[in-house]
Amino acid sequence: MTTFRYLPTLLAALFATLLIQPICATESIPGLIRVNSTIQRYNASQPWERNTPSSRRGLGAVLSGNRILTTAEMAADTTYIELESADGTHTAPAVVQAIDYEANLAVLTPEGDEAPDWIKSLGTLGVNGPINIGDSVNIWQLEDNGSSIRTAGSVRSVDLLSTFVGGNFFLAYEVKASMQSATSSYTLPVTRNGKLTGILTSYDSKDQICDVVAPEIIKQFLSDLADGNYEGFPSLGVSTALTEDPQFRAWLGLTEEQGGVYINRVQPDSAAEKAGLQEGDVILKIDGYQIDRRGYYEDKRYERLFWPHLVRGIKSVGDTLEITILRDRKEQSLTTTMQRAPAPLIPSHIHDRPPAYLIKGGLVFQELSRSYLTAFGKNWDTRGPLNLLDALRNPEDYEEGRKRLVFLSRVVATHATVGYDRISNRIVEEVNGQPIENMASLVKAFETPIDGLHQINIDDVPYVLYLDPRISDGVDLEFKQRGLPELQRIPEDQL
Repeated sequence: MTTFRYLPTLLAALFATLLIQPICATESIPGLIRVNSTIQRYNASQPWERNTPSSRRGLGAVLSGNRILTTAEMAADTTYIELESADGTHTAPAVVQAIDYEANLAVLTPEGDEAPDWIKSLGTLGVNGPINIGDSVNIWQLEDNGSSIRTAGSVRSVDLLSTFVGGNFFLAYEVKASMQSATSSYTLPVTRNGKLTGILTSYDSKDQICDVVAPEIIKQFLSDLADGNYEGFPSLGVSTALTEDPQFRAWLGLTEEQGGVYINRVQPDSAAEKAGLQEGDVILKIDGYQIDRRGYYEDKRYERLFWPHLVRGIKSVGDTLEITILRDRKEQSLTTTMQRAPAPLIPSHIHDRPPAYLIKGGLVFQELSRSYLTAFGKNWDTRGPLNLLDALRNPEDYEEGRKRLVFLSRVVATHATVGYDRISNRIVEEVNGQPIENMASLVKAFETPIDGLHQINIDDVPYVLYLDPRISDGVDLEFKQRGLPELQRIPEDQL
């Protein structure tokens, strides 16, 4: 009896292992297509230059109407996108029809008025509905010879994950699967019962866990695009804190039965501000779902989910949202119409648009973005300049009088910048007595020197920089003669 004591456990373990082993499929599934991208981003510290091009290869899912669904990672900052048949015998250029960097989704279409016949012959994939924890799914790859690899996996959990642009969380499945190393493995379609049920965005080979964008998010993305005018996922426009601390809860007047998240910031011009939400309010319920003190609610399908899914994962722009809050120890209900998030002081990304900058006599000015800070590498959130990190974390302290945060990123040693060459990453307050609200206002401020000198006020010693216009103009001319393409770039929305 002792020999067979653990037989049921061993059989269960063996079954689970077989379930996640990759299966080289002789059958094929319709709607698989290779996507090859050439990517070239701008240099974070020298925004007038692009980085060295790189290539990326993944798979897309062919949908009805000759549309190809892939991730934003495959389509962002691209100079060329190519569609390729599984066996590599056919290719066609593609264009981006719609892209959502926050949700990490993109739709491509073949370039031109008519899709090639070989794309039409691939068939299409329909999009599945929601799935349950424990369900089996198939993850698809293609070998160089065109053979398909089907890896069976099981859904282990559901959560809100940020898969591309930091700070933006959407519903995603975590799938247990043992993936093979194969080409076209960057972005992979995931199917169930022959229909698309997600897009794989990452794979942890150590834990054998795949992150998969959920079909609910894909369906909402495609539904928004159906009329040809993609608006994007809505945002409430608040920053919140948890209400776990007993003393904090007592101060707020929360009862033992009440949960809620505390609003510590309301973004100007947001749906929250228009609804009348204020700093200090506690969100108790959203559309009748009670929010607990950790910010979770009981979802009808997935049990506990973080509250932003009730806003960004379920609602569309134009939908109404009912919010129950606690204010001054009294409950009240508010209603708002969902909208896109207003333009932030510090953008979370600047994909597919060139960064703004101005070079004046060797002083290099830029507009701050999260992308600039992440370029400081691993642990950027502690290694980056402290003043710029503070602005990212507490934008409300810098918003007054600004639409973008302009800073002096670096100083090139020239005849005009003697003594300033060690100054970097300082926030610009004023130039020639004029407050700086964005790059366009900075360019305009340099048109009117004070008493024959440019005066640049920054947020740290020496606090005021002086620049001789005659000398700086000469330096700028030298830069142009040495091949610098442009001395300034102002975003189109500021012109």
